Amino acid sequence: MLATPGRPPAGPGWAFEFKWDGVRAVTGVAGERFRAHSRRGNEVTGAYPELADLPGLLDGRPALLDGEVVALDAGGRPDFGLLQHRMHVRAPAPELMDRIPVSYVVFDVLHLDGVPLVGEPYDRRRAVLEELGLAGQRVRVPPATAGIGGEQLLQVARDHGLEGVVGKRRTAQYEPGRRSSAWVKTALLHTQEVVIGGFTAGEGRRSASLGALLLGAYDEDERLRYLGHVGTGFTETALRHLLGELGPRQQPASPFDEEVPREEARKARWVRPELVGEVVYRVLTAEGRLRHAAWRGLRPDKAPEEARLPAPA
Repeated sequence: MLATPGRPPAGPGWAFEFKWDGVRAVTGVAGERFRAHSRRGNEVTGAYPELADLPGLLDGRPALLDGEVVALDAGGRPDFGLLQHRMHVRAPAPELMDRIPVSYVVFDVLHLDGVPLVGEPYDRRRAVLEELGLAGQRVRVPPATAGIGGEQLLQVARDHGLEGVVGKRRTAQYEPGRRSSAWVKTALLHTQEVVIGGFTAGEGRRSASLGALLLGAYDEDERLRYLGHVGTGFTETALRHLLGELGPRQQPASPFDEEVPREEARKARWVRPELVGEVVYRVLTAEGRLRHAAWRGLRPDKAPEEARLPAPA
């Protein structure tokens, strides 16, 4: 079940949870066995051995759980930049697990003791989940509130550097495979002025256009630092205009004053850093990358040197 974006809904019929910046995982447990699958249906059991805590916490009870795999920073906040070091490792070495452990944040129970619960209302599923007592070193059940307004909880999320909140209708069933209006997510977004330092060719329906822009901003030493890429938020008109602006500015070498990750650099077409744009994003990672960035448009009223690195959280 997926959430629709929007402002936090109001009224007594809603409960709210914090939004966790990780990767979704539905996990089945039976006896001493467990299997985890990603949102796209790929098995990810071997990637997250920390989930082995689940069978013991469930005391052998068969269950199907929904949650988020997260990596926490030193302050206890989810850090997607840390998680990226684990996401594509099918069998992490003990050293990597020690350095970047993950936790499983369980926010729903879909099946328990052979009984399906997807048809039960949220309040009932939440009560069953809390009764399970899933409190382990690497497994936790996040708080849910029904007596605090969504906007108030969103401010709490903002104050503590969290990603946002999710409102869930208390009478709603679980709708597998659907993006439902019974779950409403509100992410905290930030705006950032960026310098375009390159782009990648488009694929699929955008094969005749560009795929993503490679972005940067200047630090206090006037070095152009790499902030990551943006590949969403473009209209067809904007894509055509950008190609017209970027084509004449192509150059053979990267304009960034630091190394761009190899996977992105090998596909890049570099340009002179003359164009300024604006993006919205959710999180700035510890590596200085914009997370969940979306394009807003060019800023011809801004000079490149005005695009400064965002302040760390």
